[in-house]
Amino acid sequence: MKKSKLYVPLFFLLCIMVVVIIASSFSMNFKIEKDVTISYISSTNDLKEKRTVTKEAKAFWYDGNAELSSYKLTQARYGETHEGTAVLVYVAEPFSKKANTKADDYKDPNNISVLKLNKTLKFNTGIYPYSLMTSTFFPLENENTSLKISSSLQEWCGMTYLEMKNETDFIFNFDSYFEGFTFKNRVVKKELLEDDLWTLLRLNPDLLPIGEQLMIPAMSFLRLRNREPTAHKVNITLQKDVEGISYYTLNYPELERELIIRYAAVFPYVITGWEETCYSGYGEEKKMQTSKAYLLKTIKTDYWNQNHNKDTYWREKLAL
Repeated sequence: MKKSKLYVPLFFLLCIMVVVIIASSFSMNFKIEKDVTISYISSTNDLKEKRTVTKEAKAFWYDGNAELSSYKLTQARYGETHEGTAVLVYVAEPFSKKANTKADDYKDPNNISVLKLNKTLKFNTGIYPYSLMTSTFFPLENENTSLKISSSLQEWCGMTYLEMKNETDFIFNFDSYFEGFTFKNRVVKKELLEDDLWTLLRLNPDLLPIGEQLMIPAMSFLRLRNREPTAHKVNITLQKDVEGISYYTLNYPELERELIIRYAAVFPYVITGWEETCYSGYGEEKKMQTSKAYLLKTIKTDYWNQNHNKDTYWREKLAL
């Protein structure tokens, strides 16, 4: 009888342990399926071939509207994270290679059709605000590199402006309120551009480069970290989870930086968010931190015609 009394609590203890182990295993598996991936995608594409896009893509981007997506932003700066907002604005338009701007003459046969992306980041650091905007002019078809990229940063200390012009090589010009940082007509050998990936994945996600590459990091990163526009080694993977979300991960060993772009694996491949992990801050405040963005709303409209007071309700639709 004494043995049986001892076995009963031991039996229940073992049952509880089994339940805990099973529950823990389920929780871990759920996290792996939802947050990491269950499948890896491989590619040998080097973006040297001319691209084409589907009729579905042309119809979507040439419907007379822009696509606007708003995001809740947590941005690392000065060793801390700051709440803010981000917006991605995609719009198809003609580009004049001669003028290096949007074309005024829509009928000029020398125009190149581009899918322009305006990416904005806005957040406050203590008393003063930060505003960053990067514009890429990525050809809708054929060429695989933006014809132009411009990036500006404004805060209460001053402003900076970095521009890339796509010629035989890349030509970079930089203006800064910091003494000794400005440069003109700097020639940089052509390599992959991180800023281009945000549009390539919307048009031809099957052509995203994977594996070890040489890549020039995003201009917003270069400005926030005061780095030169030079290429760095990057290891790239593309994964997909059970919910149909793709995870495009760029890891720069030299920069100790990782970027993960999340996007829907089905057309029109809407970007659902991103995470960027790198060092932030200076001196004793310097630490590894992660900036995050989560999709709030996506709409399509001709925003350039929505510029009166009565049109402010569009910002409510974007949760801005």
